[in-house]
Amino acid sequence: MYSSDARTVEEFPVADRGAGPYGLTAGPDGALWITLVHAGKIARFSTDGEGPPRTTVHALDGAPDCLPMIITPGPDSALWFTRSGDHRIGRITTDGEAVSYSLPTPDCGPYGITSAADGGLWFTMMNADRVGRLDPADGTVDEYALPVAGGFPSMICEGPDGALWFTLNRANAVGRLAPDTGEVALHPLPTADAGPVGIACDGEALWCVELTASQIARVTTGGRVEEFPLIDDASKPHAIVSTGPGECWFTEWGANRVTHLRANGATTPYALPTPSSEPHGIAVGADGALWTAQETGTVTRITA
Repeated sequence: MYSSDARTVEEFPVADRGAGPYGLTAGPDGALWITLVHAGKIARFSTDGEGPPRTTVHALDGAPDCLPMIITPGPDSALWFTRSGDHRIGRITTDGEAVSYSLPTPDCGPYGITSAADGGLWFTMMNADRVGRLDPADGTVDEYALPVAGGFPSMICEGPDGALWFTLNRANAVGRLAPDTGEVALHPLPTADAGPVGIACDGEALWCVELTASQIARVTTGGRVEEFPLIDDASKPHAIVSTGPGECWFTEWGANRVTHLRANGATTPYALPTPSSEPHGIAVGADGALWTAQETGTVTRITA
């Protein structure tokens, strides 16, 4: 543990190096829920303040090949996650009971997932150029084809306009899907081959990371894009979360750090304690701290 710019950076082990902590989110029970992508498991990491942190690991059917990726709280007090290895959507209760749902399109490669105001779970299908919606009440799935081939849709979130916004990693664009009509609009990024991945809503606009361009982009609901270059052109930003209008935090996979972007465009980087720890997912915990998942077996907390 160490302090940086009046913030404390602390690392905790949650799995062995081969398990691969990848996505994480705050659960309805106040714990962190983490996908262990290489182990085919889901971990619950408790930081309730009653003694040291505790990790409980739940095995999934189809492990290790199911490859759980991104995880999000659902509208039903459970956690939902994508399984890109066996092309399913998973659900796990806070008691650790897990089930999974098959998808209509074979080998579609689900990746990003988010809850939306319409009560559905919306997810991207990397291999199929589609966005899907799963109804948690009965498991039915609707799919929406995208007007691009080989676009590799990645992360997804609900925007301030109620639409679903997602990155197209290989099409160099951000997409918008209207949930009431299924209409899709694409907004190209100014920088060629930027490789967008993570996306987040700050309540007013969308923010996405450009992994191969090492930039952050702000996208208005009208499709206007503004880009912010990072100080390290090999930082490879991967996932992003917002804590308020213009306030974002993102992981830098290539630079082994987490960076805070302020509304005025200023950035503050925070180095991670373990070198080459491969930071991926990022989320705000129930404790108000920033948490990241490192693929080498740890999670890191950044607190004021």
